[in-house]
Amino acid sequence: MRSTISSRGQTVIPADIRSRFKLGPADRLEWLVENGQIRVIPVREDPIAAFRARGKGGATARLLADRQTDREAE
Repeated sequence: MRSTISSRGQTVIPADIRSRFKLGPADRLEWLVENGQIRVIPVREDPIAAFRARGKGGATARLLADRQTDREAE
């Protein structure tokens, strides 16, 4: 898939990508430069939703338990 950069530096995210990654008007993108390449990463506002399905399993439960422990310590 390709898109064109406008004279104002804007581009369009192809519909297939928006659909696949469930991107909408309020979503943000992070631009990373690594090894001479540009990577675009969706940034979710909800850290739990962003973290979900990343890792070996059980990490969300551990994260929530750690946060609960922190709240109790306050």
